Amino acid sequence: MFFRNAFLVDITSEPTGKVLKLDSISTNKVWDGMDVVIFDSWHWWLHTGRKQPWDTIQYGNTTVKEMDRLSLYEKALNTWAKWVDSRVDPKKTKVFFQGVSPDHASIPYINAMNCQNQTQPLKNPGDHHPAELVLEKVLKAMCKPMYLLNITSLSQLRIDGHPASAGRGVDCTHWCLAGVPDTWNQLLYTILFSYLK
Repeated sequence: MFFRNAFLVDITSEPTGKVLKLDSISTNKVWDGMDVVIFDSWHWWLHTGRKQPWDTIQYGNTTVKEMDRLSLYEKALNTWAKWVDSRVDPKKTKVFFQGVSPDHASIPYINAMNCQNQTQPLKNPGDHHPAELVLEKVLKAMCKPMYLLNITSLSQLRIDGHPASAGRGVDCTHWCLAGVPDTWNQLLYTILFSYLK
């Protein structure tokens, strides 16, 4: 079953507009009792302007129009982690989280503005992606067992795997198919079968 909740937490329609509720997950009932759940979230936190699906952000009694994306991501992950720790039975449900899919919009250590016209993988992935550090921090604080499918470093090397590398616009966040996501799927397939034995 595929269920899309890109931000893990709720976005509700209110009289004032769409509200991103960082401390609420009402869709969690869909995940209850599953044998395997696989989560992934970072890519969608980058959307701003008209691509951003909310008008305001609510956390507790505080409502704001904007907040640092890494802070939003961390708060949402903490809400999700509390749900996993309080609701998941590890004897029944195995929890996986796919790591951060990096974008190559600005890569100062190779003197490139973006991934456009890049035809070779990088030799060095550079520093750890900030969102991956946030994800690892939240996961380490969790009580229930879960598995991180850490695809970030290997994906950081593949600056040549985006549509812009093939001369199609300046899209440095999505991936060409066949390509990098196929590697993620092969890793997931291998891990699923070894982890579920």
